[in-house]
Amino acid sequence: MTAILGYARVSTIGQDLDAQLAALDAVGVDTGRVFTDKLSGSAKTARPGLATMLDYARAGDTVVVAAIDRLGRSVAEVTRTIADLGDRRITLRALREGIDTATPTGRAVAAIMATLAELELELGRERRTASRESRRARRLPATKPPKLSPERQQQLRRLAATGEPVRELADAFGIGRATAYRYLSAADEDGGGGRRNPSGFDREF
Repeated sequence: MTAILGYARVSTIGQDLDAQLAALDAVGVDTGRVFTDKLSGSAKTARPGLATMLDYARAGDTVVVAAIDRLGRSVAEVTRTIADLGDRRITLRALREGIDTATPTGRAVAAIMATLAELELELGRERRTASRESRRARRLPATKPPKLSPERQQQLRRLAATGEPVRELADAFGIGRATAYRYLSAADEDGGGGRRNPSGFDREF
């Protein structure tokens, strides 16, 4: 038996999922089959809700998102998820963009995104290579040293775990917010998210 599943994500704890959940509800996605993530940090942050949904989904199912960017924080990340769904014969619907991979047009858009993702990765490799060569030419280490010692990084994580705002922690440690988020996301954290209905439901196979 096929299922229609929903996925919603917000990037910071201060945001809420209401608008995305309303969009999913408006197209008939059962609220008991919506998976969610509330995250903060960099693209490396774990997304337990998405992981649970992908584990649950089966061939023939449809995954609905309010917008395509809910599937990741970079073109490459979004494209990997779309490719995974396609390989498993799971349809994707992105409401804002009007993408439906059950249609030829939707599949064509997904293919274009895959090409852009490859381009993004290649450009990233070129930039990193150029940066390393530039640093070597100036007789600098190939990579920049960490801004905080391991001990200071642990201290940062402990304070963040108590609920201290990242902005204030970044100021206190003399680093930028982006750097603070990188250190926090590097920790082995489970993150927040998962199924909206803790009791769950059984699939029929």
